[in-house]
Amino acid sequence: MTDAVIVGGGLAGLAAAVAVARAGLDTIHLVPKGPPDRRTSALMLPSVEYLQSAGLVTEPASIGHPLTQIRIIDMTPRLIRAPETLFDSAEIGLSAFGWNFPNVKLAEAFEAARSGLPRLRTIETTLDDLSIGDDSSTLKLGNGETLTAALVVGADGKKSRVRESAGFRARENGFTQAALVCDLGLERPIGGASIEFHYENGPFTLVPAGGNRANLVWIDERDTLKAVQEGSKEQMAALFREKSQRLFGAIELLTPAHMFLLSTLSVDIAGKDGVVLVGESAHAFPPIGAQGLNLGLRDVADLAASLAATDLGQPGFARRVSEDYARRRAGDLARTGVVVDTLFRSLLADFLPAQAMRAGGLWALKLLPPLRKAAFDVGMGVR
Repeated sequence: MTDAVIVGGGLAGLAAAVAVARAGLDTIHLVPKGPPDRRTSALMLPSVEYLQSAGLVTEPASIGHPLTQIRIIDMTPRLIRAPETLFDSAEIGLSAFGWNFPNVKLAEAFEAARSGLPRLRTIETTLDDLSIGDDSSTLKLGNGETLTAALVVGADGKKSRVRESAGFRARENGFTQAALVCDLGLERPIGGASIEFHYENGPFTLVPAGGNRANLVWIDERDTLKAVQEGSKEQMAALFREKSQRLFGAIELLTPAHMFLLSTLSVDIAGKDGVVLVGESAHAFPPIGAQGLNLGLRDVADLAASLAATDLGQPGFARRVSEDYARRRAGDLARTGVVVDTLFRSLLADFLPAQAMRAGGLWALKLLPPLRKAAFDVGMGVR
């Protein structure tokens, strides 16, 4: 029997494995084989500070690019349009809101932190089944092995086997929209500004990636994006130039364009019976407001806090950890879910009063300093 098993090889799973092993538990990390994650993650300052305090990233500038501004431009043809809005980190005395990191670079940094932990062992396999007992759980692995563990951490994504086997109730809602992502080369750089062009079917967002590079995240109807993806590189580059209002001159595709389907997922509670859920096993949102991995890292930070607050030498410690973790995460998960879902649906709303409320909200954010400060805190995940 081992103290803890972490299931899932993504960034949230890697961070959780390091946190659990550093808490002093004998830990096994189940990592299924898969391709590298070529996406990027915009991590806000509290998340970056956690990565540094946890020893997962030493110097953000060595692997990422600072995000100093967020610019929102309403390109919808609607009767009531929102004003162009600029948020600058200098307004709140910060050099940057956060950093934009390639996920591959983050994974390499997390792997380096994991490699030096003597109480952490990695097995390259999947989870086939999970059975919950009174004081421990039994895990049947894809390689034929069976493990028994006191604490189980599910970090195995939207289709989480841990969540399903442990009986967590999840709510999932799919959208007709998808996200198209790729890396672009720009004739004119965007500096440290993340620029969101809001169209009627979703935002077309350019995130700074250093020099003349930018990461594109474009949300639109699935059929629209599929047709774009099937075009030539030259056709895509020309379309991207038009969608970005020709602000950055000629555009070049630096990587293939990949499309991801969008959905939301949430759970009633994030921990029970010696099992906790982190990352997309507990929550998933459209890529609006840069909340995905930020929320997952707050999961891991609260898991570390629950471990620190519990006597891990006492029988039944895993159930106490899971109950404490569920209490810590409840408010943040509920609040973030409402904010992201409301924001995403407001972007797509054809209902005139909803458009008026969104436009009025952006005018208020533009003109009222206290409201701008509150928006900064929410967007950055300040608790």
